[in-house]
Amino acid sequence: MLRSGSHPPALVSHPPNNQMQTSDTKPAASRTIRVASVQFEASPADKEANFAKIEAFAGQAANQDVRLVVFPECCVTGYWFIRNLSLEQLGQLAESIPDGPSTQRLIRLARQYGISIGAGLVEVSERGEFYNSYVVALPDGTVHCHRKLQAFEHTAIRSGTEYTVFDLPDGFRVGVLICYDCNLIENVRITALRGAEILLAPHQTGAVRSKNPNLMGIIDRQLWDNRHADPETIEKEFRSDKGRGWLMRWLPSRAHDNGIFLIFSNGVGVDDDEIRTGNAMILDPYGRVITETWKADDAMVIADLDAGLMTDATGRSWIRARRPELYTPLTVPTGMERDTREMKFEE
Repeated sequence: MLRSGSHPPALVSHPPNNQMQTSDTKPAASRTIRVASVQFEASPADKEANFAKIEAFAGQAANQDVRLVVFPECCVTGYWFIRNLSLEQLGQLAESIPDGPSTQRLIRLARQYGISIGAGLVEVSERGEFYNSYVVALPDGTVHCHRKLQAFEHTAIRSGTEYTVFDLPDGFRVGVLICYDCNLIENVRITALRGAEILLAPHQTGAVRSKNPNLMGIIDRQLWDNRHADPETIEKEFRSDKGRGWLMRWLPSRAHDNGIFLIFSNGVGVDDDEIRTGNAMILDPYGRVITETWKADDAMVIADLDAGLMTDATGRSWIRARRPELYTPLTVPTGMERDTREMKFEE
């Protein structure tokens, strides 16, 4: 078991000598895995209520022979309300990883059902630093943790500095990027170059407040409250540019351009002063949606991933055509770089 807050190479896998793990070996067509993406409405700071949903969905997934189930960003602790917490309140909410009670609970759940389970929470490190983190518990008790690289949720929450790529016991290599991490194409490309075949993309997005009229825009809370009587109206919003329409502008390209499967898991419903749009979906290495939902409620979608689709995927061909000697300027600061938090609150 890894120490609380520690991030040694076993936790965040890196190739030896900092070399990227690319390969021309064609993946075996016989490799398949059944995966699930969950959307649910998290209750702020109510870990028991949130875990009740996680445990119920994990049981349903296991009963349908799912080997990997992906839950949303910060679904254990709740998400958007944390920006208004005092430092003391944030400390009371945050937990260590892997020794904290929520991670241990995920480990027990993964062992109970013999499946891999990913879920997000606020982490506090051994040094007292706070992170927006995502835990993936494997059936053998192994834990992997990704710290969000582009954090902005609270002035005390730091951004992580490591990419997270590791092997599942089912023969697939996966990477984790949390929400805004996926917005930067460099993050997804590096994750793919380190061998990821499946990207876990836990989010809390959709209907985000913005000063820019070309971005998502909010959804009226009353539409959500009236969802059972009038599901058509709220689902129309979820499919619009406030939800699915926005995702379709960029999410498929992350899968297609890197030749990877992508599991998008998102919050749904009330998240402080915004409405999350769910839209849980799973995409193939060509950027095509295998399965999705725009249901205005907690929901799960399931898909069988066939490694054979990666063999001739366009994005994998493009990766092999790279000319790294041309890309040095990507690592040179331009002076335009700004903190994600600063940019986020100007949108």
